[in-house]
Amino acid sequence: MTAEANTDRVIALFERLPALVEANVDLVKRGRFLSTDFALVVGATPLLVRVEAGRVTSVARGPFLLRPWTFSITATPETWLKLLKPVPDPGTHGLMALSKVGLARIEGNLQTFMANLQVIKDIVTAPRALM
Repeated sequence: MTAEANTDRVIALFERLPALVEANVDLVKRGRFLSTDFALVVGATPLLVRVEAGRVTSVARGPFLLRPWTFSITATPETWLKLLKPVPDPGTHGLMALSKVGLARIEGNLQTFMANLQVIKDIVTAPRALM
């Protein structure tokens, strides 16, 4: 599969986040105190994810001009696909693992990210259900 095809596949998966998160009642309940905008960057393509009271209300595809986000997570399309496998390999099983081995970059307000780490990890990996 080409890099462009992988990018399109990952973006299509992330664009389904609103329905996937809404279907997970437990995740919405645990995330009820999280309201933020964050960026998921797939290769060079940014996606702006809006979370309101634990619900993903929108996923917008960039590029953006002067659109704020609280934090961003950047990785290659191939890395995102490794993370979203139903049973990921060691070192690609979570956001912190990807960051530790240098496959992902987490930037911005890390306090918001770390205070809501489990909810954010569960939101970002929700597309595993589709793999």
